[in-house]
Amino acid sequence: MTTFELIQSIASIATAIGVALAAWQLMISRLQSQSEFEDSFATQYRTISSDLPLEALVGRELDGPTLEASLRAFYNYFDLSNEQAFLAANNRLRQETWANWREGIEQHLARPAFRQAWQRLAPDLDGSFDDFKRLLPPDLRGKARIAG
Repeated sequence: MTTFELIQSIASIATAIGVALAAWQLMISRLQSQSEFEDSFATQYRTISSDLPLEALVGRELDGPTLEASLRAFYNYFDLSNEQAFLAANNRLRQETWANWREGIEQHLARPAFRQAWQRLAPDLDGSFDDFKRLLPPDLRGKARIAG
């Protein structure tokens, strides 16, 4: 093998290593961007949940005035959950992230105050929240029509 052929071989190997490193870097960058995107929803959830009554989060029913005063926070929660469900349906979330979020949404929907808030808001939400409505337990689906 001549010196020229040796240099060519080394250059080819170096190029292949460079391409592999660039691909690895792109993959790491994509995963980091995906994590940051998903983390932004966790931040939104924490902000919204801090506006919800503690009684709702621990599984108690709300009295009428407390429910009425909290409807905006519940609306924001349902809206965030709808957006998460939409993103999952369009493959914009990692499966394990969506499985975790979906479990949390289902746990909230089993709590009396969340059910009260949904029943209060649902009649006014026709034509919206369709992705969220697909997550509703059967007994709450009748209170919310799903488009399509």
